[in-house]
Amino acid sequence: MSALPTPGFAFEVKATDGNARRATFRTTTAVIETPTFMPVGTAATVKGLTPQEIEATGARMILANTYHLWLRPSAELIERRGGVKRFMRWPHSLLTDSGGFQVFSLAKLRDLDEDGVTFRSHLDGAKRRMTPEESMRVQRLLGSDVAMVLDVCPPGGADRATTEHAMKLTTAWAKRSLAAPAAEGQGRFVIAQGATYTDLREAHLDEVAALDADGVALGGFSVGEPIETMYELLDRIAPRMPQDRPRYLMGVGTPFDLLEAIGSGIDLFDCVLPTRNARNGQALTWHGRVNLRQARLAEDDRTIDDECGCPICDPDTGYSRAYLRHLVKANELLGHRLITEHNLRFYGELVAAARAHIEAGDYASWATAAAAKMREGDEVGPVDPKSMRRPH
Repeated sequence: MSALPTPGFAFEVKATDGNARRATFRTTTAVIETPTFMPVGTAATVKGLTPQEIEATGARMILANTYHLWLRPSAELIERRGGVKRFMRWPHSLLTDSGGFQVFSLAKLRDLDEDGVTFRSHLDGAKRRMTPEESMRVQRLLGSDVAMVLDVCPPGGADRATTEHAMKLTTAWAKRSLAAPAAEGQGRFVIAQGATYTDLREAHLDEVAALDADGVALGGFSVGEPIETMYELLDRIAPRMPQDRPRYLMGVGTPFDLLEAIGSGIDLFDCVLPTRNARNGQALTWHGRVNLRQARLAEDDRTIDDECGCPICDPDTGYSRAYLRHLVKANELLGHRLITEHNLRFYGELVAAARAHIEAGDYASWATAAAAKMREGDEVGPVDPKSMRRPH
């Protein structure tokens, strides 16, 4: 097991199958078996679920949003309560993003310069200044296990000049972020950008991967570029990422995206899709998406998915599609909670199965069959790319 720059951190690849890899990532507080999915807890909560319910999905690392917690309730308040994990009672690892995604998603509410970003708060319009040093200070107070360096995320259709400028700032800000003090036991990941330009992606990856960080992330995907382009880039870029550190694909994605990216060699994922889709009445299953708003389910006594091992799908004590449809149509909070728990459990089972098939040496054939089965049974239609983005 290779030691990473942060004391107590380590990473070990246990098996490979093509470019796909099965590994163990140790932080100072948890052991994360990869590939894995990190549920998104934007405001120090994975919407609708308790930490115990999140834990039961198999997750051992979740993500919280630096920008949102910076604004409300404030990093200082959270620090006085022992950090995010103690505040929300999460017993495992936590990753905080840097605020860099908001440089993209809040483009109309911010001014970008060489030194940092000035935001107008979406809450009250007050001006707030985010620099690499401020981002790391906030993440230090939040007490995450992994802090992301501040980056600039260009839109998917950005021209070369815009992309190159974003890369230049991201590299400079990464160096400043890594030079800032960290919380005890807190690691750092750097981020590679490059939009849809293969040569820029490769060049920037090589540049940031040379920095002394605990992991390397790919940013700027699922921000408007065609899905096919993202897959082609991942096939080229992911195998070039460092072999001895975790590889993180930020903000992605659908079950199909995970299957594709795992096959390219990615270890860590996060996305709001399983929780957001749940609040819209969509359940994710081994047979594709189930639209729980459909009238035809009004008297359907089947559970969501007979292949799912979650409590919501238990044949004896689980909940029928008819009941879940009623909750969704009535906008009852219990419906959001139950479908969210199911969706995250499905994601947990998906990455667990991927780990098993990498170890067995048949990942590619299994992933192809699993994707075909999900497409064949899907009830919703084309995926909305906006549903894969993190919230503002």
